[in-house]
This record gives sequence, C-alpha cells and structure tokens, in this order.
Amino acid sequence: MTTEMKTTDPAAAALLPVAKREGIETVWDRHKAMQPQCGFGQLGVCCRICWKGPCRIDPFDDGPKRGICGADAHTIVARNVIRMIAAGAAGHSEHGRHIALALLEVAEGKLPAYQIRDEAKLIAVAGKLGIATEAREILEIAHDIATVSLNDFRNQDTATPCAWTKATLTEKRMEKLAALGVLPHNIDAVITQIMGRTLVGCDAEPANLILGGIKGALADYDGMSLATDLSDILFGTPAPVVTAANLGVLKEEAVNIAVHGHNPLLSEVVCDVALQMNEAAKQAGAKEGINIVGVCCTGNEVMVRHGIPLAANYLSQEMVLVTGAVDAMVVDVQCIMPAVSEIAGCYHTELITTMDENKISGARHVSFREATATEDARQIITLAIDAFRRRDAKRVTIPDVQQTAIVGFSTEAIVAALSLLDAEQPLKPLLDNVVNGNIRGIALFAGCNSTRTPQDNSFVTMAKALAKNNVLLLATGCGAGAFAKHGMMTQEATLAYAGDGLKAVLTAVGEAAGLNGPLPLVLHMGSCVDNSRAVSVAVAVANALGVDLDALPLVASAPEAMSEKAVAIGSWSVALGIPTHLGTMPQVLGSSTVTELLTETAKDLFGGYFLVETDPEEAAQKLLAVIDEKRRGLGI
Repeated sequence: MTTEMKTTDPAAAALLPVAKREGIETVWDRHKAMQPQCGFGQLGVCCRICWKGPCRIDPFDDGPKRGICGADAHTIVARNVIRMIAAGAAGHSEHGRHIALALLEVAEGKLPAYQIRDEAKLIAVAGKLGIATEAREILEIAHDIATVSLNDFRNQDTATPCAWTKATLTEKRMEKLAALGVLPHNIDAVITQIMGRTLVGCDAEPANLILGGIKGALADYDGMSLATDLSDILFGTPAPVVTAANLGVLKEEAVNIAVHGHNPLLSEVVCDVALQMNEAAKQAGAKEGINIVGVCCTGNEVMVRHGIPLAANYLSQEMVLVTGAVDAMVVDVQCIMPAVSEIAGCYHTELITTMDENKISGARHVSFREATATEDARQIITLAIDAFRRRDAKRVTIPDVQQTAIVGFSTEAIVAALSLLDAEQPLKPLLDNVVNGNIRGIALFAGCNSTRTPQDNSFVTMAKALAKNNVLLLATGCGAGAFAKHGMMTQEATLAYAGDGLKAVLTAVGEAAGLNGPLPLVLHMGSCVDNSRAVSVAVAVANALGVDLDALPLVASAPEAMSEKAVAIGSWSVALGIPTHLGTMPQVLGSSTVTELLTETAKDLFGGYFLVETDPEEAAQKLLAVIDEKRRGLGI
C-alpha cells in the first residue's frame, strides 16, 4: 500500500516516512498486516454470541446455512447490526448523562469549576422542554432542565416517549414513529432491551430485530440532542470563529498538549487552567507558553467554542505523536486508538487517561472528577510541562501544513446569520433560495475515517462535486475535521468550488455578517454528538413549509464510516426520514433480508433509507438524484 493510497492528508503523508524510519507501526501498517480480512465478518454472517460457536454461514451455498442453534444468516446479521447500534447509543448517551449530571450539580452549587455560560440557551431549552422560566432563578431552571433530561434515562412509563425526542421532532414524524412502535421511552431500557433480545434463544425475526435497533438508534438521537444543548448551556453556544487545522498548529517553542476524545467536561477545564499556568511553562523554557491543540471530537468541541486549533481527525491521531512535539496527549472517551500508548512511549510524551472506565495499558492515569476539576487539570498540565523538559529537539518533525478554518456554525449561529437578511423571518432567505434553486439541497457530512478508504479523500471529493451543483454543505465530527484540514472551511474554498447559486447565497450572508466575502464552503457544526444541530435546522425548515422531514431535499453522508456510533447515527437519520449514504460497505450483505429492510423497506416505512456507494464521485451523483427527487415531490 503506497503513501498516496493511505491518506490524502499532506501532513500525515509527510510523517509516514518518519514513522517507518523510527520503527513505529501505524494504523495503516496494522491494516496491511490484517489482510486478507475475514470475509464472513465483512458480510456480517459470523456469530459468537454463545459458546457453542462461533458459527458462520456460508454465503456461497457450499456450507452451513444455519448456526448450531438454528439461527440463519438473516437473524445473525440483524442481531449483529442492532448490537452495534446499542454500543453506539451507549457511547453517546453516556456522554449525555455525564453532561446532565454535571448540569444538575452546577445547579446545586457543587461544581465550582463550571458555570452557566449561555443563559439565553438555557431559557430557550427550558421553553422547548415545557419548563416555566418566568420570575425564576437561572439555577432553579437549570435544575429542572437537568432533572427532565435525566428522566430520559429512567422513565418507566413505556407510553411516554423521551422528552428530548418529543421536543425536537416534527409532529408528523412523532406520529409516524409512534405508529411503528419505535419511540424510546428510556435510553437505558432500550439499550438493555437490544442486548436482551439478541441473547441466545431470543428474538430471531429479522424485521422485528431491526425495528428494535431503530428504537435504539432513536435513543441515541435523544442522548445526542440533550448532550449538545446542555453542553451549550454550560460551555457556550458556538459562534463563528477563525482558527486553523492540521499538524502545523503544533509549536516547537511551546508545551504542546493534545486533548483527544469526546467529553468537553475535561477539555474545557484544561483550556481554562492552561491560561493560568502559561507563565510556568515559559519558566520551564517554552518561549511560547502552552499550546492546546485538539484531536477528534474533543478537538471539535473546543475548536467551535474557543477557536482551539485542530491537529488531527481520527485516522491520523498517531501522526500527532510521531511529530515528537507533543508533550502530553490527554484522553477521555471514544475513538482513542490503544496504539497511542505504545507510540507515546517511543517519545517523551505523557499519554494521560482520565476516565476510570476508559484506561489504556502503558498510560499514566489521572482520575478526573468534576468536583476537583481544576486541581486535576493542574496536575495534568504540570505533567506536560515536566515532559517538555525531557523533549529531544532533534526528534521533532512538525510538517509545515495547516489551513485556516472558519468554524462554529451552531443552529443559533446559522439563524443569526440569516436574520441579518430578514430579521422578522430569518428562515425565509434560506427557504426562498431553496425554492428558486440557488440552493439545490442540503447535505450533512458525518462519520469517522476508515483504512478501507484513503483518508479524507471521499469527504473532499464528494463535497467539491456537491458544492459545484449548489448543495449547501454541513459537517460534524471527523468529517468536519477532514474539511478543516483540507482548506474547505474558508471563503477561498467557496469562491473556488461553489456553484453560482450557492456562491451567491453564501456571499450575501457573509457580507451581511461583515465578513467582506462569503461564508465558508462547509459549515462546521461541531462534534459527532452535535449531529442533532443539523436536525434542528431541518425541523425548523420542515415546520416552516408544513411538511415532514422526509419531504425535504436533505441528505446525509458518512463516506468513510467506521464506528458502531456511525451505525447508530445512520440508523436514526434513516428513521427521521433522511436518505443516508454510506461510503464503506456495511457488514450486512450476508443477508438479503436485512439489506432489503435497510435500503428498500425503510424507504416505505420512514421515508429515509441507506444508500451504499463506495465511489465518491458516483455517490455524489446519486445524492444529487435523491435531492432532485425530493424537489420534484415539493413541486420546486
């Protein structure tokens, strides 16, 4: 596998020879060593749920057609898929629970390191949840919001849907989901039900299993929705900010601390305390003090809120360490390769785990507690400063590669920008331009990177093709990181790649906002948990038009999908009525029944469906065809 086939990121490509010279194994090396990968696993027809197995179904009619218990390929694939959904939902919802518990303790005056930073968002969220605000103290309202949010994890009334799901979707969508019996009433209960029904000897009907998985995916949506809005209340709602992305954001003359993972409770305090300890870093010889950079979605969280530069997205996280310039990589939860421990050990770098339920062999562990957040962050930064003193300057290789990125397009920021064109009806300029064709449709890019695809290539290729055809582009997570690293979140990218209609709209809004030019080509909406922001924009548009979400010229794409979280996100996207593209072949093709359920039956039931296409150019054309079909349905 050549360097060009591994990644389109020039910074990562520049460091691969360094890793080879240093004898450091990277994710691409391990992918090569794993070939050929198990074909049964790729088709989803391998079952290891019980100890009679593992069992595998022969897709070529030459071997077993049923597992030892009698489960056929369709049951095995369906069980495997919904277990992935449960894992993805568990990750996102645990994130949400963590934020909700923190908000509750802030409201009770127990967490001095945290505060309510966006009171306007708090009032808006209270209104959405039906919580009274008139003549009430902010902390009292916050307490009620946290209580309602936590009830989505413990409500036992199966007839009452989760509060956040009900508060954030159209009435028509709620009615459709209720009729299909897939509305979650309790995030934890639904995840538990998936694990229970896939236990040996339980649910063996593929369609019933998949519907149970959809309910789990909607629980994922609920957890993501509350995580995003409660984070905004605590840490501030993102607004446009100019920053930078890629490995060139590291500094030779600074203590470089990379925050990596997904939980903003830790990274926010690290950023705050770093400002207080900047002088200590200078006294240790770091002329430029402390330089915080982000990796993955923790990086996106601090990027969109504070303009902290992003060093890498998922697949190039190891390259951050191969620079030899990182003094500490501080990790919390999700998307952290265990390999970073071994690579950090090749350098002076401190790899610091912080969550007791997420440890890595070989890493130093600093147990992070919200109640002692400031002290914990101070200990972490002290370790980074001490590591800086051990840094070998001869082993530092920082690629001179970085791109400007304009980020921070929360729902509120987008509406605020549109209100500059029409203060009374801020959505009207968007709707008018969709109707007149200046905006042909809207595409949300999400998902991680996979070694099955040259890193970032599918994101960039598809974005250029869609933008040329006047599709408005939104992005979250490591997809947003890909665009940031490749200079796609700039005004220059809009001028270079947007079609005339899209360019006119982005220019009108950008100039009204005082940018002296257009908005960036791709609007960065936040971390992967922030996909709910795009839904809130879509719901507002649907309500304004008096239609459901499946009527909109709106599509989603995970062109380099990799994680179980992507399975959960994609599944709720489909359930909400959004046609959703996957650029990585899903592990379902061993079952014609499950494949049909997800790509055809889903369209009849939900209006949304999965569209699989591994070629990014072809994928863009197929999404354009979907958008045009939706436009015809609306009569525009």
